[in-house]
Amino acid sequence: AEAKRRGLNNFKTTPEALTVLSEERFVKMFNELGIYTERELHARQEIVFEDYVKKVQIEARIIGYLSSNYVLPAAVQYQNILIDNVRGLREIGLDENAYAAQKNIITKISTHIQAISTTVEAMIEARKIANKEPDMQKRAHLYCNEVKAKFDTIRYHSDKLELIVEDKLWPMPKY
Repeated sequence: AEAKRRGLNNFKTTPEALTVLSEERFVKMFNELGIYTERELHARQEIVFEDYVKKVQIEARIIGYLSSNYVLPAAVQYQNILIDNVRGLREIGLDENAYAAQKNIITKISTHIQAISTTVEAMIEARKIANKEPDMQKRAHLYCNEVKAKFDTIRYHSDKLELIVEDKLWPMPKY
């Protein structure tokens, strides 16, 4: 309420919040206080947008790397153990109900693996597109809305796999 009364918006993202630096009232305020000239303020805004992009870019690379090199291999390894288990139970002649739970877990693992893999690839493509954008403010918005938006999906499915995959196979600390 106080923010609305003072004419400030409720921003949901960093790039949205940074856009106020180019609003006339802020340009005027910084100039009158002798902090920044209009040109300096715009340059500062460009630097902050670039800093934001670099930080999200680093996070995206780390998330992609961890997912592809740790989470997915551990999930596949555990899935293969379960597949061997189902195959063995089937070979000794047990009824399909005897290994239905294992098959269900294999299906869940497959679903999470596919979701992570697809989302990591989509995130990489979104980064490639964003990196081609010459306007740093637009690039920051692309990184926020197209790249960072994929983080939650990857995290959700990784968290689900963490609960399923056997502790000794999981390559990171479990919570």
